[in-house]
Amino acid sequence: MPNKSLRLALILTTLSLWPLSPAAAESNGLRMIEEMQGVITELAERVKPSVVNILPAPGPGRSKDSPKDRPPPNSPGTGSGVIIDGSGYILTNNHVVGDALEVEVRLSDRTKLLAQVVGKDPDTDLAVLKVATDRALPSATFGDSGSVKVGQWVLAVGNPFGLERTVTLGVVSGIGRENMNLSRYENFIQTDASINPGNSGGPLFNIHGEVVGINTAIINFAQGIGFAIPSNMAKQVFDQLRSHGKVVRGWLGVGIQPVTAELAAKFGVAEGEGVLVNEVFEHDPAARGGIKPGDIITKVDGKVVDTPNALSRLIATLEPGATTYIEVVRDGRRQTLGVGLTERKDAPIMASLPTSRAEMKLGIDVQDLTSELADKFKLRDSKGVLIAKVDQGSIAYTEGLREGDLIKEVNRSEVGTVSEFSTAVKQVRRGETILLRVLRETRAFYVVLKPSDK
Repeated sequence: MPNKSLRLALILTTLSLWPLSPAAAESNGLRMIEEMQGVITELAERVKPSVVNILPAPGPGRSKDSPKDRPPPNSPGTGSGVIIDGSGYILTNNHVVGDALEVEVRLSDRTKLLAQVVGKDPDTDLAVLKVATDRALPSATFGDSGSVKVGQWVLAVGNPFGLERTVTLGVVSGIGRENMNLSRYENFIQTDASINPGNSGGPLFNIHGEVVGINTAIINFAQGIGFAIPSNMAKQVFDQLRSHGKVVRGWLGVGIQPVTAELAAKFGVAEGEGVLVNEVFEHDPAARGGIKPGDIITKVDGKVVDTPNALSRLIATLEPGATTYIEVVRDGRRQTLGVGLTERKDAPIMASLPTSRAEMKLGIDVQDLTSELADKFKLRDSKGVLIAKVDQGSIAYTEGLREGDLIKEVNRSEVGTVSEFSTAVKQVRRGETILLRVLRETRAFYVVLKPSDK
């Protein structure tokens, strides 16, 4: 009996031939589906040799061939990989390699080779291995993950539970998946092609036999939900790791946060349009390029930015020294700034604040900042209004404000004293919200409060 994807194809093919008699349509449909099935089986046979099994290297005094010295299937450090260069370069997941400097690789012909770890990139969960070989190994080529569409067929190949070169057929269920907390730069392809423990590091092929993803994770409590690192990201990392042993990324030098509905209303943009710059680090590229706190970054080199992760990914793909053109919305007007990037020293800071709201008084006590208070709360600034107390259950507490936070702005106007803060707050009309820019130790963020007149 054909699998579910082939059965669906048979039904659709039969329906498309419906002007014929039912028997003729079904006969022609079967013939077409057999041809499609032949394409899939030929594809599987063609790509399987490029897939390898990865195991921990045998320790001193241990035999490679002794069953008692082999790790059990799906044990830590076991997984899959794909040969990208016939001279012996292999791409896999960083979490498959772990802290090892060398691992054992088992080829499709059961040859066992010792592989050196050329380089690792935990930020994308990718690693490159190299085996010494006196012959050209069967290898795969990268496809363009940017052209991957939801619904297209894909083939996952790997070694789940120690079952070598297992092939599963499915479709792309989604693209651009992020916030999975699996790696720093997330832009996963989601697929229902069966991916199980041991598949990690194995390739996801399109019907042309090109690698469009590197399988990296599953959702344990769900069936048919697997994730792959897109090939365009994997290729860039592979090239850098092979050439330099590490990945060098661009650095912008900003703190960022999502644009919520409340923030969008205050900054005059649509909800989810761009990301909000809450801090610009002194002497870093963004500061030199003219980016300011309160700017909404909407595009990088013409590519749309709609989440903090998207901005981080785009900047990370650019090389230090490159000039990137960043579109920002400032005071309701769009402008493009040229920014010369430097090498990344840390990830952009994303402020994470509660989104729930409450209709009540602000619930904060403020006081002028002194040098002693600045030292106590580890504040780098000497100007602003210090929050001395936050009432539990108040709107300020609900929105994440805490004792020791320093209020720098009220509705985009700087405040340096309690008097200036009070004047600014009094100008807020009934029913309006208050936009605060707040500094906590060395990191800034924006928050929107809706005061109550009760």
